[in-house]
Amino acid sequence: MSKSAFLFPGQGAQYPGMGRDFYEAFRSAKDLFDEADDLLSFGLSKIIFEGPEALLTETKHSQLAIFVTSSALLKTLQECMPDLTPSVCAGLSLGEYTALFASGRLSFAETLQLVKVRANAMNDACESSQGTMAAVLGLTALQVEEVISSLYPAHSVWVANFNCPGQTVISGTKEGVAVASVALKEKGAKRVLPLQVHGAFHSGLMQPAQDRLAPAVLEAAIQETDIAFAMNVPGGFVKGVEQIKDNLIRQVTHSVRWEQSVQAMMAEDVSQYIEIGCGKTLTGMNRKLGVKVPSMSLDKVADLDQIAKQPQGVR
Repeated sequence: MSKSAFLFPGQGAQYPGMGRDFYEAFRSAKDLFDEADDLLSFGLSKIIFEGPEALLTETKHSQLAIFVTSSALLKTLQECMPDLTPSVCAGLSLGEYTALFASGRLSFAETLQLVKVRANAMNDACESSQGTMAAVLGLTALQVEEVISSLYPAHSVWVANFNCPGQTVISGTKEGVAVASVALKEKGAKRVLPLQVHGAFHSGLMQPAQDRLAPAVLEAAIQETDIAFAMNVPGGFVKGVEQIKDNLIRQVTHSVRWEQSVQAMMAEDVSQYIEIGCGKTLTGMNRKLGVKVPSMSLDKVADLDQIAKQPQGVR
């Protein structure tokens, strides 16, 4: 039986104008953007469609914007191809919340409010800690871990993302990341690229945000469904509402094991991957991870044609 995986991007993928063509072409997308504005009591859609980029990039806006845009594109896909249903859902960092909604575990309104709490908590943590992140290219994940372990706790730096072979992200104080960058280059890293981010995500500097988010996650009415859910913290499938909640909370300060999550999906013989939302980051990572089956991205209305040409996966 054909298996489809729906993947959802995280913070950093946003760009002004994302989703606007869906808003203008599909009533289902327009209704969802409008619903988000009503629920939030401010014009998020205007920030998504018009920017400016600096405003959209602020954590308190970008997390909401990416979730709403991905959800609107998902609704359009479901409207155009009702027989295309996921066997698996997964998301990178923030994208995990879209996966929560897409897998039927939480309603759109409930997920939006949860993302709002997360976005505001992480925004405040970013403002208070002034941390940063960098992408390490050309070393194995194990090599990066060894270097970072040797520097901590003398320097506040952590491994934030295991994205794909040869690409690992570190996170911490600006001093910690600077010291780690030198050490990683000495270890043989081809490049250590500073990332244009608002703060040190998936690091110990986010502990205040995790503490603020935890009560909201614990109170969320998350439901069991038969759609598999691959999560970031364990880097694999998670079952049970309590385990899902625990991993959503811990994800704020823990490493995102995306590479391991995709490997878990590959082991389950997923036959096609569809990245739903702004950009094509996860589709590109699939290529580096050696995914042999089709990997497609739904970022523009024109992408619907490519997806429609594939055999439609059913659960």
